[in-house]
Amino acid sequence: MDDLLVISNIILWCTVAALGVLVYALTRQVGALFERVAPAGALMVNQVLKVGDTAPEVSVDDLNGTRHRLGGLPEHEKSTLLFFLAPDCPICKSLLPVLRSVSKSENWVDIVLASDGGELADHAAYVAKHDLSQFPYVLSEMLGKSYGVGKLPYAVLIDEQGLIASLGLINSREHLESLFEAKELNVTSIQDYMQKFAHEDYYDASFMTRHRETDQ
Repeated sequence: MDDLLVISNIILWCTVAALGVLVYALTRQVGALFERVAPAGALMVNQVLKVGDTAPEVSVDDLNGTRHRLGGLPEHEKSTLLFFLAPDCPICKSLLPVLRSVSKSENWVDIVLASDGGELADHAAYVAKHDLSQFPYVLSEMLGKSYGVGKLPYAVLIDEQGLIASLGLINSREHLESLFEAKELNVTSIQDYMQKFAHEDYYDASFMTRHRETDQ
């Protein structure tokens, strides 16, 4: 009986040891996968502007008739996010809750919505339907051309000095947040940051754990 008890204890401890090794191996694999699957940043497709350029200064009225000076040196030392969208753009619509969340959580940046086509009434109805009255909403074909916008949705982040901090096509919440991360890390884009550290044993992945709650 004693021999059976000893044997069962040995088997039990061997099993525990094997499970410990297995958990350790899985942890290593998860960590390796975490590093390989890098966050996708906004795609920088722009033939007019690049990061570090002075943001073109354009004055335009919003739907309420209020005049806005976009670009140039900001009046209140805050960053400005220009988000280019269209009422008939389904991806733009899916990102509206993210914009509302950013507006609440990031007091260092002002958000301006911009579009350039269609009837004024259609844009006004879009604002009312999706509760966008908290954002300035401007219609200007010249604004889009000045900032090299070709496809939607597109966003340009202008820093406190009136310079282009980051820009690119925005197809997801992750893309939008990558603009903020690029500014914080002082890099052209998240892709450039990842390439810079591609051959390092590790890199600062703080941007991968950044979290902003999105209103549903």
